[in-house]
Amino acid sequence: MRKSLLVLLLWAQAVVAQVPASNPQAGQPLALHTQQAIQRFLLHNRMLDTLQELDHAPYIVAADAGRVLGANGERVYARGALDPAVQRYGIFRRGKVYTDPDSQELLGINADDIGTARFLTAGDVSTLGVQRVTQEVRPGDRLLSQQATVDLANLVIQWPARAIAGHIIDVPRGVTQIGVLDAVTLNKGRRDGLMEGHLLAVVKAGEIVRDRMTGAPVKIPDEPAGTLLVFRTYEKLSYGLVLSASRSLAAMDRFEVPDRRQ
Repeated sequence: MRKSLLVLLLWAQAVVAQVPASNPQAGQPLALHTQQAIQRFLLHNRMLDTLQELDHAPYIVAADAGRVLGANGERVYARGALDPAVQRYGIFRRGKVYTDPDSQELLGINADDIGTARFLTAGDVSTLGVQRVTQEVRPGDRLLSQQATVDLANLVIQWPARAIAGHIIDVPRGVTQIGVLDAVTLNKGRRDGLMEGHLLAVVKAGEIVRDRMTGAPVKIPDEPAGTLLVFRTYEKLSYGLVLSASRSLAAMDRFEVPDRRQ
């Protein structure tokens, strides 16, 4: 009896996990829970178009009292072109480098969020006060001014003006199976026509299986699997949020412009 109840509970959890978060339509504003999921993600994730943007940014030299590592509430010292008019800087470290799965073109680099620091005094060696950390600050960590915010309250779902197709190439959260309200990295960006607010369909890639009758490999047809919303675009990459999923998604699943006839 207990085993049957456990199986039923696990089945129910699996079904609930696959229930779409919404049935988004063009012209609708973003639901509040969708806005909150995007805001939480953007607080800790940032993409740069080139390696040089990070390599040429101001950098941490040392922590307070000559210590190597800096923690929340401490002062840190930095060199480089810091602007005293910028009150708060993000602290970042080089993360994953993205290349296109088809052309191998360099698409961008993920700047791993380390924390934020408040500008205090300027000089050849400037002083900043650490306000928030996700891990200890190290010499060589880079300082970047905050990126422009996305006006989520006024962001309206819309169809892309032309056909755009590509792949989910990463899940910044580090999971292998993607579900509703997970953020994903796409291998298309502004140059390809993607804009914030674009709605895209996700297509699950069909597996290659062996035909037991003939022994030959056979590809299972691709299947519609969900929808995602583009909420931050860069030159060659974008971030998208999964709004609905009929099954678990994964890196290298395709995205395309939805069929509006359905």
